[in-house]
Amino acid sequence: MELTLAFSTCPNDTFTFEAMVNGRIHTDDISYKITLADISNLNEMARAGKPDIVKISYNTYGLIMDEYELLDSGSALGHGCGPLLISKNPYTIEDIIEKKLTVAIPGLSTTANLLLTFFAPTIRNKKEMLFHEIMPALMREEIDAGVIIHENRFTYQEMGLRLIQDLGEHWEKVTCLPIPLGAIVAKRSLGQETIRKVEAQIRESVAFALQHREVVQPFVGKYAQEMSNEVQQAHINLYVNAFSLSLGEKGREAVSLLLKMGKNLGYYE
Repeated sequence: MELTLAFSTCPNDTFTFEAMVNGRIHTDDISYKITLADISNLNEMARAGKPDIVKISYNTYGLIMDEYELLDSGSALGHGCGPLLISKNPYTIEDIIEKKLTVAIPGLSTTANLLLTFFAPTIRNKKEMLFHEIMPALMREEIDAGVIIHENRFTYQEMGLRLIQDLGEHWEKVTCLPIPLGAIVAKRSLGQETIRKVEAQIRESVAFALQHREVVQPFVGKYAQEMSNEVQQAHINLYVNAFSLSLGEKGREAVSLLLKMGKNLGYYE
């Protein structure tokens, strides 16, 4: 059986799936045809019902729950790993709201956008951009502020950009729960037997990567060519953790609260 598997080129995703897609673990009767794409594109692919298994933003899961099932393994949750609201000029959140400044977001259906709304629900002037385009646009002053994700949190200060608010920190302070960022979901139509197999294989793939970092590193580095090895490792250490092996009680509580919040804000209508 061949299944389509879509995930991003970010180090945490390539680290997570390397053993599965490169034959380092036994995948029974399942083979995987992979697609790598930006998270905003992955979200759109999932909304269109295209991949069998796909990495998405948790905010997007609220839109596709009828067609896709959340897997217990492979998720990106954690502490101190949330998106950041940054700017080039010394703006405050009050400046952004009162002056209706332009804020770039990495997609309307991303968890980053939902966490921004949770922090500052009255921000209205949002502009969707691919996540890797936000910091260059800030430097060119084409936008006033931006929400950055992934490895950009490790490099924005080197570009002279300023932190306005750590959106994950705000979430953790209010909820006392880990930050749910990215989910792995599978089509319900695959059936429970296949879904459980995939879930177990992802868990084994994560465990293999954690135990054999040097083995999976070439695959990670292949898709992170502009990132230093230090940034790659920092990215992986932040986003691949115990929650990637299993959501657990706290992880599921965090996901449930995030989806409830999104519903209350009208994101899933």
